Amino acid sequence: MKHLALISLTAFAACEPVPQVSQGVMTPAYQGIETRLLDGDLVNFRVQMTGAATPDDVTKYAQCAAVQYTLIRGYGFLRHVRTNTAEKGGLWSADAVYTISPALPRGSKTIDAEVVVADCGASGIPTV
Repeated sequence: MKHLALISLTAFAACEPVPQVSQGVMTPAYQGIETRLLDGDLVNFRVQMTGAATPDDVTKYAQCAAVQYTLIRGYGFLRHVRTNTAEKGGLWSADAVYTISPALPRGSKTIDAEVVVADCGASGIPTV
């Protein structure tokens, strides 16, 4: 039987931060991370942001949340299952699912959490 546990690491903000515009380029404003443990090692991440240039920006935000969560849980690796993105009125959202594991999982979409979390920090993308 599958159990659904809700773990909210950072709730979606009630007040939306406004992205800044500098020299015609919008600066992303990260709106929050919602994490749901779906079953054992299967985890769902939902994120929102404004100021994204492409769907890849919000996808990367979800990935940064996932890698930090993986490290918090004491694991070192994850595998991307799927990500759905949407945009409405300048608010981008991503709904992503990953499996987390202590050892490198099988598959082609595997991620080393420590390597990617360092990249997130260097890129200024928040994790949790």
